[in-house]
Amino acid sequence: MVMVDGLVYHDDTTSISSLTVKDDNVFTKNGLFQEAGIIENIAQTAALREGYLAMMENKTVKKGFIGAVKRLKIYGLPKTNSTLKTTITILNQVMNAVIISGEVHVNNKLLAACEMTIFADE
Repeated sequence: MVMVDGLVYHDDTTSISSLTVKDDNVFTKNGLFQEAGIIENIAQTAALREGYLAMMENKTVKKGFIGAVKRLKIYGLPKTNSTLKTTITILNQVMNAVIISGEVHVNNKLLAACEMTIFADE
């Protein structure tokens, strides 16, 4: 399942993805994109960043998995056909673990925020 449409922005510490929520998305229920989809979207934005970096360095993309989600705040659920702008910022990176902060916005309105620890397969 893919929860990002594309990479909108990237620099040394920050990446931004977009996702237009469709009715047939597995995380859409009653016309709303659910909490699990928002969490997966944040994680896939981090994965998109790592994939982009690997591609730019001509390296193999590593598989990753969520180790922990902290301080999750959901302020609202986006409706179908909304376009999410998801920003992840690298807070810390040690060996195969990266800690990010993630924020999801629709029309410049904050819908969700969290910290996430993601581990890369070695």
